[in-house]
Amino acid sequence: MAKNPGLEVEQAFWQQGQLRIAGVDEVGLGSLCGPIVAAAVLLPAHCPMIAGVRDSKLLSAAQRDRLFTQILNQATSVGVGIATVAEIEQFNVLRASHLAMQRSLRRIAPIDHALIDGREIKKADLGAHTAIVDGDASSYAIACASIIAKVRRDRFLKRLAKRHPGYGWERNAGYGTKEHLNAIEKLGITPFHRRSYAPIQKALLQWE
Repeated sequence: MAKNPGLEVEQAFWQQGQLRIAGVDEVGLGSLCGPIVAAAVLLPAHCPMIAGVRDSKLLSAAQRDRLFTQILNQATSVGVGIATVAEIEQFNVLRASHLAMQRSLRRIAPIDHALIDGREIKKADLGAHTAIVDGDASSYAIACASIIAKVRRDRFLKRLAKRHPGYGWERNAGYGTKEHLNAIEKLGITPFHRRSYAPIQKALLQWE
């Protein structure tokens, strides 16, 4: 059974007088197209938890949309940062995700500490932070950030889908579903596809 996040990590900082604690998460690393989107959510110290907040992947689109609004209303501030397809190709997807996180954090600065989903991040200018593996399952602030990032990215892909119909981005958010892969074979790739990814490289060979 999936674990619901709590406030234990945040409370430890709040009790030390570090009141500006932000949760950070990103979405889109495994997608075949579109940007990586990161969100940083700064919560009021000692805030109550919004019922239902958990890892965004475990929620339906309707649940995420509802919680998205509630989180925006509760948060002291919210920052969203993106890394473009060009940056993903130029650097690599992991470094691009760090850029997106940096940009999201800059939008809510100053903070005392950031709680970041994932493994320890080296050589990235993220300031004082703690990396938590599966953080969206344990930290309420990170879970909030995961919902904000997921909703913002999904909405962006829905807008892109109107410009590039046929790939199903309004449903698959750019991930490698059967629908998306079949469309790539039939329609080719767009400027928003990540050319360094294996399915896209395969399609490029086909279309040469």
